[in-house]
Amino acid sequence: MKLLISVARQMMTLFDDQGETLREYSISTAKAGVGEVSGSYQTPRGQHLVRAKIGAGAPENAVFVRRRPTGEIWTPALDVEFPGRDWILTRILWLSGCEPGANRLGCVDTMRRYIYIHGSPERAAMGQPGSHGCIRMRNCDIVELFDLIPVYTPVEIIED
Repeated sequence: MKLLISVARQMMTLFDDQGETLREYSISTAKAGVGEVSGSYQTPRGQHLVRAKIGAGAPENAVFVRRRPTGEIWTPALDVEFPGRDWILTRILWLSGCEPGANRLGCVDTMRRYIYIHGSPERAAMGQPGSHGCIRMRNCDIVELFDLIPVYTPVEIIED
């Protein structure tokens, strides 16, 4: 299996081992565009892999902070209580870059930048950039994807 993330199309495609399309998902990448430097709030490009899967069995809308469940469940009321919070919900696929100097090691290390594919509040728009660097998905989509792919699944992020 392989994931292809198109920043221009704001789409993620899951391919099987023969290159056939299994699923397509509308996503949201970084509002600040693409880039690899730490602190840029941009989505990194290039070859990656899913280094860790976090949140198996967590309820939909479970809130994560630093990859740990907080015990909270996102609701519109909780959203109002914590305005501006970057919500990471339901499941996390933690990405690691595969290209030293481009998206791995030093100031361009995707994993050390904590770049994830993760669930988002229902109000988060898909199909347009809006994240702080991560790849946002609808909660039902991240649950489905999480169950379909294993750790070390290749992920390619392209601008188009």
